[in-house]
Amino acid sequence: MHHYDKYDALVIGGGPAGSSAATLLAKKGHRVALIEREKFPRYHVGESLIPYCYFVLDELGMVEKLNESSFTNKYSVQFASSSGKLSQPFYFHEHNDHPSSKTWQVVRSEFDKMMLENAAENGVDVFEEMRARKALEADGTITGVIATDAENNEHQFDATLTVDASGRNGFFAQRNGWRVADQNLQKISIWTYYEGAMRDPGIDEGATTVAYLPENGWCWYIPLPDNKVSVGVVADKEYLYRESRDPETIMNTEIAKNKWLAEHLEPGKVCSEYWVTGDYSYRSKHCAADGVVLTGDAFAFLDPVFSTGMLLALHGGSLAADAANAALKANDVSAVRFSEYGESVRGSVEAMRKLVYAFYDTEFNFREFFRKYPDSRNDVTDCLIGRLDRDYDELFRRISEFANVPEDLPHGKPLIRSAEVAG
Repeated sequence: MHHYDKYDALVIGGGPAGSSAATLLAKKGHRVALIEREKFPRYHVGESLIPYCYFVLDELGMVEKLNESSFTNKYSVQFASSSGKLSQPFYFHEHNDHPSSKTWQVVRSEFDKMMLENAAENGVDVFEEMRARKALEADGTITGVIATDAENNEHQFDATLTVDASGRNGFFAQRNGWRVADQNLQKISIWTYYEGAMRDPGIDEGATTVAYLPENGWCWYIPLPDNKVSVGVVADKEYLYRESRDPETIMNTEIAKNKWLAEHLEPGKVCSEYWVTGDYSYRSKHCAADGVVLTGDAFAFLDPVFSTGMLLALHGGSLAADAANAALKANDVSAVRFSEYGESVRGSVEAMRKLVYAFYDTEFNFREFFRKYPDSRNDVTDCLIGRLDRDYDELFRRISEFANVPEDLPHGKPLIRSAEVAG
């Protein structure tokens, strides 16, 4: 077994959350290792950035690289009713005149590779094809992991603090039985890619379109480079599988139910396999334990209707790095150090989660809501651009007159051992 010199921080996972946390910790002068089980570039879904991703990307030194890339520029999000009628698009620059109001639709294999290379450029020791196998522990505190490389050789990474950014695989949450499903958001998704589908003119070319389906589901339409479009359907499993289990059949059936979508896809042809994923929304029972903090999808995943995944990964990675930096400087990596981090991420997820619940509530309609509360359009747009540093209580009090707004979930706090055990 190969032993490495002890690191200040070990990051599991090289996706956006892991590369953000690792880069920011290295920038703060810590010795950081990042282990990633795949060899990049590798395929991943979740291509849409929203404006507030900009601030973390800027901190990482990625904005210039993205401006020079071939990724599609995205200026808005729009909603298409099943009859084909488009909502007034939410143009980000109208709401906030700032460079962040231009964002991107990215090819994740390329974007994630750029992010990982950026981590290495900032001094992170990056190990690809290195899979975490077993957590190391001393007196109840996580002290690193044992991982295996492509040839199945074992490597021991000792670290003062471990950051779990292992994505939906959830290294710690799965092993500890911490993952809790959000019962009312148990959708599944089926998606593929089209080439040559219709693109809207001018500023609308790169818009994300959320196309409603009659039975409480929706489709995404995300224009990517090389004349490709990412298209997916999200709905309840029972509904999608009621007549067939064949992804292609199901998608074609659903696409035909939205006039805007059918028209836009008509000139295109499928240029990829079909992908399916379930277990939609969940959160880990704990955001941290002694010696470890969870971030990105390893901590929580939310239904992607508002493209919040990348924001929560980047923003979560940045917040985890801040909390980790403070813990390392204080030479105290006990779980309690991550209480504020947990509150902050939970607050962000809750605001988005409440909007998602309203979206799925058959009684709720944005048009009627804005008719009664025209000044709430600002708050909803703030939510849609990913502005997480503010209070949305009044917005959701108003929305609750029209829709079922859920209570905050109680879990996601650090696992704090009792004083006797700790002492």
